[in-house]
Amino acid sequence: MRKQKLVLVGNGMAGMRCVQNILAEDHTLFEITVFGSEPHVNYNRIKLSSVLQGDTSFDDITINDHNWYEENDITLYTGETVTEIDKDNQQLKTDKNRIVSYDKLILATGSNPIMLPLPGAEKQGVITFRTIQDCEAMIEASKTYKKAVVIGGGLLGLEAARGLLNLGMKVDVVHLADCLMNKQLDTTAAKMLQQKLEQQGMNFWLEKSSEKILGGDRVEAIQFSDGTVVETDLIVMAVGVSPNIKLAKKSGLKTNRGILVNDYLATKTKSIFAVGECAEHNNMAYGLVKPLYEQAEILAKFLCGKQIEGYKGSVLSTQLKISGVNVFSVGDFTKDERTKAIQIHDEISSTYKKIFFRDNKAIGAVLFGNTKEGPGLLDLIMKKKFIPDNEKADLFKPKDIAASYAASLPRDDFVCTCNNVSKGEIIENVLEHNLSTVNEVKACTKASSSCGGCKPVVSDLLEFIKSDHFHEKSKQKNLCHCSPLTEEEIVAAIQEHELTSVQQIMNTLGWANEQGCNACIPALEYYLGMIYPEYGKSQDTVYLSENRNAMIRSDGTYSIVPQLYGGMVEADQLQKMVDVAKEYRLGKLAITSDQRIHLNNISKKDLPNVWSDLEMRLYSASANMVHTVKTSNSYQLCECDKQPACEISEQIEKRTEFLKAPYRIRIGVSACMHNGAGSTTKDIGVIKISRGYEIYVGGSSGRHARNGKLLTVAETKEGAVEIVLGFIQYYRESANYLERTWQWIERVSLVHIREVLFNEELLNYLITNLKADLLRRKNLVVKN
Repeated sequence: MRKQKLVLVGNGMAGMRCVQNILAEDHTLFEITVFGSEPHVNYNRIKLSSVLQGDTSFDDITINDHNWYEENDITLYTGETVTEIDKDNQQLKTDKNRIVSYDKLILATGSNPIMLPLPGAEKQGVITFRTIQDCEAMIEASKTYKKAVVIGGGLLGLEAARGLLNLGMKVDVVHLADCLMNKQLDTTAAKMLQQKLEQQGMNFWLEKSSEKILGGDRVEAIQFSDGTVVETDLIVMAVGVSPNIKLAKKSGLKTNRGILVNDYLATKTKSIFAVGECAEHNNMAYGLVKPLYEQAEILAKFLCGKQIEGYKGSVLSTQLKISGVNVFSVGDFTKDERTKAIQIHDEISSTYKKIFFRDNKAIGAVLFGNTKEGPGLLDLIMKKKFIPDNEKADLFKPKDIAASYAASLPRDDFVCTCNNVSKGEIIENVLEHNLSTVNEVKACTKASSSCGGCKPVVSDLLEFIKSDHFHEKSKQKNLCHCSPLTEEEIVAAIQEHELTSVQQIMNTLGWANEQGCNACIPALEYYLGMIYPEYGKSQDTVYLSENRNAMIRSDGTYSIVPQLYGGMVEADQLQKMVDVAKEYRLGKLAITSDQRIHLNNISKKDLPNVWSDLEMRLYSASANMVHTVKTSNSYQLCECDKQPACEISEQIEKRTEFLKAPYRIRIGVSACMHNGAGSTTKDIGVIKISRGYEIYVGGSSGRHARNGKLLTVAETKEGAVEIVLGFIQYYRESANYLERTWQWIERVSLVHIREVLFNEELLNYLITNLKADLLRRKNLVVKN
């Protein structure tokens, strides 16, 4: 069945979360194209304030790098803006005159920062705070100038002001209202926040209306309507955003403040959907990450044909991301005759808590100084729980850790709704990897890595796990439901009882399902192949020799992949491939992300002739093995010597062909620090530096991208190849079936792996074993 063409306009958080969810639901449905106006891959926009404040880097806020798009067969156009939508022909056009057709179109154009139309707003040094470029402009300005004015005392404005303070600038914050964050806080909490920020060095001008910006080519001062003038070198406007509906309006879509959508995020135009800040649902356009991710999940399920309940809107909660300041607010603060409130204000400890009730249900809350109760109050408000009068005050009482929200939360419920991380997942990771800090949990599970609102729950959950009230132990994961045994126990039993077949294992170890299942059968075959290298099962491949092999496709045709070590192809080889493709009418040649050319759609009767005419060494692939090594062999990026990287790639490929692995192993070899092969997000990565070769392990460019960890620096090419081969063999010998390299590293520890690989005797032993396994496996494949 032909894949439908799905086009996403907008490479931001909401649209790309929708794409990620679609891939998770069913990656076979759509051929996906993404357009992004910014010249960047997908990044976490709400973490820009953390970058500005110096808590993280631009690289750290990248959600999906270029490798992720390639590996998921997503066509990405960055720095390119869609300018027209032809609804009748279902096509769109870009500012580069590119025309793309679609079956389904998602508009995720986000919002635009509001630039006040003040006289002088066009001067140099007047910017907004919305993009990476804005962030970079502020950082660059701080190197030369020392005075900044932030217009806007809301969430974004205060976070920008804190960042500018950290950059060494004197910062004045201008706000039209008489209180900071007046949309999220009541007067008491706002005054406490102002006092705290003044102690950090901010200066505030409240109830001030900006009239004009003074200066020559560059801003020199700002003047208010009452005549007050404040000198400044930089003005950052953070007065809000408006949904970006320019494209939608031009194309005739129904809009109000945003693009109008129904409960399934569909517009009133066939096959066009909208999600995120540009969408308006029931008179609401949301600007916080949690509702955007909720919309993305619903739209993804709907597009994949799942039966779901539509989007019903979101309860908004806010948490200020400024070091040393804890502020949380949620829900409705509107006072009327039906609304009552209960509050505690401790001036000594500088904490303030207030909860608003209507009809015995909590409808809103504000916390300052101590926000641990925030997630629990959010849960009360979202679930509209009935709270009798005699229990309202109890919400403020300190709770024993065993009775906390984190402790009482069901194991399957999500702690981090942004990244779908459950309480059970956090518990398992804490126990398995002995995690002890929120940052360690974040690195391992992604919990609290997006909006940060769940950070108090993660902290409380950690405290609960470490307390005497917690009695769970790390679950021993069974291989599958057919057996109560763990993988380690099964492997030990195979060796102890000298079991040599799948059926013998099942009979001896008391398999509940005599036929096994899709989980245990391939795992048992893998372990038998590792313990007895002569053990083999026929694959969905044909192998007669190095020049005569192929992969069988689901439609009954065959594919072959010429072996191009290091991704390099000679002119006569390329001509052979073209001639064969024309002769046997194979259609288009596929140039894939593994830097190889695939010849597809070969019929069984033509296969011998194709082999004969091509007369080339072929790559014999299966799912879980060392995949073709990606390298940076292009001179577009820089003029460094590419030959060493190509030689390392060729050595690794030749010495690992045919070997099975617990999971597919992706390797990148970069010729220099430009990292052209994306080596830091591969299972194994090698990067040439001035003093040798950095070797990274445990990276991943999948849905949740992970940076690899530096294993070592090898002085020579030969040393780098030996460390890589030793790592591969040790992973093959000690990892569980389908255990990723990063999971294996976390389980056994990087320190232990170094101890093994840095021991010359053990390293030689592993390389000898790998060579022997390779010969046996190759002979077995040829024999079959």
